Amino acid sequence: MAATRRVEFGYNPPAGDRGIERLDRRTFVRDLQDVLDIASQHFSSFWVSDHFMTNNHFRMECWTELTWIAARYPSQQLGTIVMANSYRHPPLLAKMAASLQAFSHGRLILGYGAGWAEEEYRAYGYDFPSPKIRIAQMVEGIEVMRALWTQDPATYEGRYYQVRDAWCDPRPDPPPPILIGGDGERFLLRAVAEHADWWLPFSRRTDVLRRKIDVLKGHCADTGRDYERIRKTYMLRVYLAPTRAAAEARAGAALHGAEPPFAGEPAALRDHLLELADLGFDLFQLVFANFPATDDMRLFVDEVLPAFR
Repeated sequence: MAATRRVEFGYNPPAGDRGIERLDRRTFVRDLQDVLDIASQHFSSFWVSDHFMTNNHFRMECWTELTWIAARYPSQQLGTIVMANSYRHPPLLAKMAASLQAFSHGRLILGYGAGWAEEEYRAYGYDFPSPKIRIAQMVEGIEVMRALWTQDPATYEGRYYQVRDAWCDPRPDPPPPILIGGDGERFLLRAVAEHADWWLPFSRRTDVLRRKIDVLKGHCADTGRDYERIRKTYMLRVYLAPTRAAAEARAGAALHGAEPPFAGEPAALRDHLLELADLGFDLFQLVFANFPATDDMRLFVDEVLPAFR
């Protein structure tokens, strides 16, 4: 069975220890480049997550790694998956994004979110208000960035952020699409309906994901937004092996976590991705948990990817 719509695949490499890969801090940069050299032949985009000290605390800063990748791989789109609004003053991030958009010749997708890692916030000295306030701050962050990208000069007066006669030159051309990550039903999905170009949900079970889609459709109807104009993406952590038993053995305790990954053989992954494509998702950002080994990525390329070409 082949895909009935065009589906793209991005690669989400580690920025450090996610607790699922076998990283060697001494060779991390070299290992990353070796794997990206392979991934660049098969994936249309690269995505970097935004944390400072999760898991075992070895982490590269998101924007620095993304810029390093942009300079080495000129064909892929570049995305953040996703940046915490609180970590960078939005007017500064607008300038950063405009600059990277110029250097990369328009390849940036700005993945953005309200943040969630309280321990990380506290350790780095950031306030950690309620989810409702963090989402409101995220929305203002998007509004002020778009003001800076479209006005010369820009003025924005919000509750949390303000700019007055601010220049962002060169303007990004085109302005980066804004992907909002998250699926909280009351406030976050409302923000997606009102402000996102792209959407990335975090729910893993298909029945829950269907409900999130219905909620988003409801918010779109309430706000007059065309649901079909929001591009749907999906990040999936993959334990892939020739047999299901081998894949599940590799995944181990991860299968029983709050956000269980996919663990199985290529045919099962193909069918799972086709099911998600039928729900409207047409870009999958994949995490291959065996990094820096590439046997799982090569298995995907050889036995799953052809079904979507």
